[in-house]
Amino acid sequence: MARVVRLRSALRSLGGAALLLCAAAGALAADEPKRGVESPHYGDGLFHFYQEQYFSAITGLMVSQHFDRLAPHADDTEVLRGGMLLSYGMHKEAGEVFARLIDQGAAAPVRDRAWFYLAKIRYQRGYLADAQAAIGRIAGPLPGDLEEDRLLLQANLLIAAADYAGAVKLLSGVAEPKGASKLGGSAAYLRFNLGVALIKSGDVAQGSALLDQIGSAAATDEEQRALRDRANLALGFAALAKQQPQQAKLFLERVRLSSLQANKALLGYGWAAAELKQPKQALVPWSELAQRDPSDAAVLEARIAVPYAYAELGARGQALERYNQAIVAFDAETQSLDSSIASIRAGTLLTGLLERNPGSHMGWFWNIRSLPAMPHAGHLAPLLAQHDFQEAFKNYRDLQLLTHNLQGWADKLGVFGDMLGNRRKAFAERLPQVRARTPQHTELAALRERRDVLAAELAQAVAASDGVAFQDARQGELLARLASARSALAALPVDGQPAGAQDRLRLAAGVMTWDLAQQYPQRVHQASRALRGIEAQIDSAGQRDAALTRAQRDEPARFEAFAARIAQLEQRIQTLTPRAVALAREQQEQIQELAVAELLQQKQRLAAYAMQARFAVAQLYDRATLANHEAGDAKQP
Repeated sequence: MARVVRLRSALRSLGGAALLLCAAAGALAADEPKRGVESPHYGDGLFHFYQEQYFSAITGLMVSQHFDRLAPHADDTEVLRGGMLLSYGMHKEAGEVFARLIDQGAAAPVRDRAWFYLAKIRYQRGYLADAQAAIGRIAGPLPGDLEEDRLLLQANLLIAAADYAGAVKLLSGVAEPKGASKLGGSAAYLRFNLGVALIKSGDVAQGSALLDQIGSAAATDEEQRALRDRANLALGFAALAKQQPQQAKLFLERVRLSSLQANKALLGYGWAAAELKQPKQALVPWSELAQRDPSDAAVLEARIAVPYAYAELGARGQALERYNQAIVAFDAETQSLDSSIASIRAGTLLTGLLERNPGSHMGWFWNIRSLPAMPHAGHLAPLLAQHDFQEAFKNYRDLQLLTHNLQGWADKLGVFGDMLGNRRKAFAERLPQVRARTPQHTELAALRERRDVLAAELAQAVAASDGVAFQDARQGELLARLASARSALAALPVDGQPAGAQDRLRLAAGVMTWDLAQQYPQRVHQASRALRGIEAQIDSAGQRDAALTRAQRDEPARFEAFAARIAQLEQRIQTLTPRAVALAREQQEQIQELAVAELLQQKQRLAAYAMQARFAVAQLYDRATLANHEAGDAKQP
C-alpha cells in the first residue's frame, strides 16, 4: 500500500495535463462572449468530451465536420479537436489546427495563450525544440499568473538546453526579492530554478543563498513543503560536495521524514555525521533508513553504511553481522530482480498494468494508478512514475484499444455487408409487387384525360348555372318520373286527362327546379373540391411513379456504391490491423526493455553494494587475524 501511495504522489505532477488540455481547448475562445450550444452534433461531441470519452468525441466531431453539421460552432470544434489531438501526442497536427485558426484572425491575446498551451504540452511530452518554437511565437505578456508560468516554462527549456546563463538572465528579473519569507505560486519554482541555474552556471554562493531562502521559508500546503524539501536536499548535498558536513547537517535537518526526499536526506545526514567523525550519530538516520523499502537506492546504501558505522565505533562483531545480513539481503534482492526481469519479458508487467488500471477510452488523461501483483513490483514504482514510461505505456494502451476498435469495425462491416445483401434482396422482391399495385404511365394518362373531361363538364355546368347537372340519384329518379308523367299525359286526349293532373305536374316540376336551385351552390363547391382531390391523387400517383422509376434506376447504383465503400473499408482495416498489432508488439518490447533496463541498473547497484560489503567483511577478518597474531606475538617470551 505504501508503494502505491508513493507512486500516486510521484504521479501527482502529471495530473495537471488534464487542466492543460481543457485550457488549450478553450484558449482561442476565451475572449468570446459565452453562448449556449446551438448545434446538437456539437453538443454530442461535448458530452463525450466531458465524459472523458475522447476517442468517441473526436471521431464524432470529425464526422459532423465532414457533413457540415456544426454551424455556428465550427471554430469551437476546431479548438476542441486541436486539444484532443494534443492529448494523443499529435502535437504537429494540433499545432497546424491552432496555426490555421490563428491565421484566420484570432486576437493577439488569444493567439498568445494558444501558443503557450501548445508549448507546455510539447514540453511535457519531451519535444523541447518544438516547445521552444511555440513559446517563441508568443508576442506579448500573458495575463495574470500565466506570465509567471510562461517564464518558468521558458527557463526550464533553457536549463534543458544547458543554457544556464540564459536561464539566470531570464529569471533574475522575476524571482522574488531577497528576504522573501513565504513560498507561493509559480514564483517559488522560478526562484528554485534560478538557484539551480546559478549553481550550474558557476555562481554557487548566490545560487545557494537563493535556495536557502526557499528552504527556510514558511509553507502553507503540500506542494510548497515538497519544494522546500527539494531545496534543502540540494543544499545539503552541495555542502557535502564542498566538504562542509556541519552545514550539510543543518540543511538536511529541515527535510521532513515523511517527504519524498526523506530517504536521500537521511542518507546524506548520516554521511555528514560520519565526515564529522560522529559514527554514533550517523547510526541514527542510517538505522531508520535501512528498515525502509529496499526499492530505493538510498535504503540499499544504508544497509552497508550501518555496519560501516559500527566498525568505526569498534563494534566489529556487530559490523560483521550487519555486513553479512546485507550480503544475504542483496543476494535475495538480486534473485527477486531476476524473477521480475523474467516475468517482465514474459509480458506479465503489461498484462498486470492493463488489468489493474482498466479503461475503455484512449487519451492523455489516463494514468497508471496501481501496480500489478508480481515479484519485486516495488522496484518498478520509480520507473512507472517517469514521464518516458508513462508516455510509452499510454501509447501501448492506445494501440491496444485501437486494435480492438479496428476488430470491432471489422465485425460491424460484416454486419453492414449482410444488411446490404438483405436490402438488395428485399428491393428485388418488392419492386415488382409495388409496380403491380401502382398505376402505370398509360393508366395515369387515361385518368388525366377523364379528369380533363370532368373538369370541362363542370366548367360548362357552372357557366350555364345548370342545377340539373348537379342532381343526385334520387333527384334524377324524380326527374325521370316527371318526364314519364308528361309523356303519359301528352298521349291522352284532353278530355281524357284526370282533372288537375297538369297543375299537379307543373307544381312537382317547380318543386324540383326550386330544390335544384337551392342546392346548386353547395353542389358546385363539392364537385370542385372533389375534382381537386382527384387531381391531387393523380399527381401523387405520378410522383410515386416517378419515385419508383428513380429508385429502379438509382438504387442498384447506390447498392454498388455502398458495397464498394464496405470493400474499401474492409481493405483499409485489413491493412491497418496488422500495422497496429505490429506497433503494439514493438511498443511492448520497448516498454519491457525500459523496465528491464531499470532493474538491471538496480542489479548493478546491488552488485556494487554487495562487493563493498564483501570487501568490508574481508577487511574485518584481516584486522581480526592481524589482531590475533599481534596478541600471540605479545604472549611469546
